[in-house]
Amino acid sequence: MAKILVVTSGKGGVGKTTTSAAIGTGLALRGHKTVIVDFDVGLRNLDLIMGCERRVVYDFVNVVQGEANLQQALIKDKRLENLYVLAASQTRDKEALTKEGVEKVLMALKADFEFVVCDSPAGIETGAHLAMYFADEAIVVTNPEVSSVRDSDRMLGLLASKSRRAENNEEPIKEHLLLTRYNPERVSNGEMLGVEDVKEILAVTLLGVIPESQAVLKASNQGVPVILDDQSDAGQAYSDAVDRLLGKTVEHRFLDVKKKGLFERLFGGN
Repeated sequence: MAKILVVTSGKGGVGKTTTSAAIGTGLALRGHKTVIVDFDVGLRNLDLIMGCERRVVYDFVNVVQGEANLQQALIKDKRLENLYVLAASQTRDKEALTKEGVEKVLMALKADFEFVVCDSPAGIETGAHLAMYFADEAIVVTNPEVSSVRDSDRMLGLLASKSRRAENNEEPIKEHLLLTRYNPERVSNGEMLGVEDVKEILAVTLLGVIPESQAVLKASNQGVPVILDDQSDAGQAYSDAVDRLLGKTVEHRFLDVKKKGLFERLFGGN
């Protein structure tokens, strides 16, 4: 049974697009035919992170408005056989997306793919509402900061009340929490909320904790999903999150302050 999975948050800049790219790529790596859809009309960052920006000819809005068909707009990933991207438009307004048009596209994708990953824009405007409206499952991305967690709590309220499942009195959207840019040292210094604090506030199953890592920025700049960097802590943490999403029991890593070796203690290495 195909699933529509939305990656969302209340606040911008928490790592939604990085997460959408990593989760979508991770699902494809595990043999699931996956498409990642960019709902952030007007900004369009997903194709940059996926490294396919030069190959965008038709986009999501073109398909919604009947100016192109899905086959024309879908971009096949060069690295993975069963991974595709549907880019957003840079030149249109978010109002170009309609509920009827989005439903038509998503249902067509659902017929051909196992996972449809929707990369939502931040906030609660049209694009964000449409990205979550048809979802079966949601990954709520938050940073361990009070404002980010508070905004995520608001998104959880919207997921529970304003989705198609809620309106039709169906089984609710299955919610997962993904904590990004986590720094155990800053947590121990009281500068950041800890994992247990965030879990207590939001009361949602923890899908993963992604450590603060230079590998994320490096991967984004190179147009490579960070999950493909399996030597990095962030890549490994995203890989664990994908396994949990698919029902595996995997212990959480990177939650504790890293013990410094003798050389680092003597010479102050990072």
